[in-house]
Formats: sequence, structure tokens, C-alpha cells
Amino acid sequence: MNLKQLLRDFADLLFPRCCEACDRVLQGNEVAMCTLCRITLPRVGPDGLHSESLQFKFVNLPEVLSVHSFLLFTKRSKVQKLLHALKYKGNKELGILLGEMFGQELNASGRLPVAEIILSIPLHPKKRKQRGYNQSDLLAEGFSRATNIPWSGTMLERVRYTATQTGKTKMERRDNVHGVFAVKQGFCPESVILIDDVLTTGATLEECARTLLATGCRRFHILTIALAQH
Repeated sequence: MNLKQLLRDFADLLFPRCCEACDRVLQGNEVAMCTLCRITLPRVGPDGLHSESLQFKFVNLPEVLSVHSFLLFTKRSKVQKLLHALKYKGNKELGILLGEMFGQELNASGRLPVAEIILSIPLHPKKRKQRGYNQSDLLAEGFSRATNIPWSGTMLERVRYTATQTGKTKMERRDNVHGVFAVKQGFCPESVILIDDVLTTGATLEECARTLLATGCRRFHILTIALAQH
């Protein structure tokens, strides 16, 4: 056993690391989430009603060629606990892990999109400063590690601060994010993956895609860690 492992084992005795989904004490090399939760978390999957509903989220934007979500989000669920830990408890390892898991499973299923680059959905600088990081960057980094598709968290930027989308209707969400994104000069890949944490109405992701269309992008693939159920 090397020194790093010895130090980690000693730290675990004093300050046990727990699974962000079920609160069990993590064992050995487990990171952020226990093995049981990794296996049993509810997947959206390639078949069934949930997967079918994804394809209708962006029906008004034919340039979106595919939409994939990894996990099913319901209130008071393990998936909600994971996303809360990612966004509000500073667990950056969890974001990278979820991105890696999603990339690995999409790749293994033969559904990995073909794209030149992965773009994370940006936060406004004010919100990023408050949180200290952008959770979508972590997801993009993990997904990139699993798939070898390069990613960027700087090509797309949010230029206007907006109120939270929570509690708004689909039309209100669209109005809320209209014109909030911009693309830095010189960006022109034709095929892009957009990645974010939760897919609800899709208004934010749709606005990102429409902003990118004006710069020469022509094909989009939408990926989110979770699909919210109403």
C-alpha cells in the first residue's frame, strides 16, 4: 500500500467520506458515490416513454440531431440529492464522475454522438463567483475524459444575468433566457455537443443552440445528466 492510500485511509477514519446519494460510508477507491448507487440509479435508457419524450423537446429546432439524458430526476430522490451536492455542496469530484459515467455508458451502448467539441452551458460571472465553479464544466470534463471528445467552457458565454428558471412556464423560461448567450469570436465547429445538468423544458439549451447557429454551427447533440419529470 502506498503512502497516498495510507493517508487516505487514515483520513477516512477521522472524517468518513459518505455517498452523496445514500449517505453510506465510502469504501476503498469509491469516490463521491458508492458502487451500489452507481449501479442502481434510475437510467432514462434508450427505450421507453422517457426516452421517446426527449426527442420531442427540441422538435422546433431540426438542427438538434439527438437528445440524451442519463438519469431520471424525481423529487426527494437519490438523483436530486446528487445534483444538490454537485451544485450547492461543492462536490466537484461528483460532477466529473457523473460526466464520466454518462460518457462510458453512451459509448458502450453505441449511441455516442459524433461531434467536434463539447460545450458546457455557461453561468453568468456573478453566479459563477458565488458558487466558485460551473457544474456544467465538471460534467463536460468528465464526459470528455470518457470519450476523448475535446471540451470547452469558454467559447460560449452568458452576457446577461437572469432570474432562476425554477417555477416558470415553458414560455416564461424562453423569454427569461432570450438573448443571454454570446459566442466568442472565431468559433465555428459545425457539430457540437451541448451538456448541462438537468433537462426540464429545454429552453436554456435551445437558446444556446440558436445562438450558435448564427456563428456557423449546423448540427447539435443535447446531453444532460438528468431528465426532470413533472
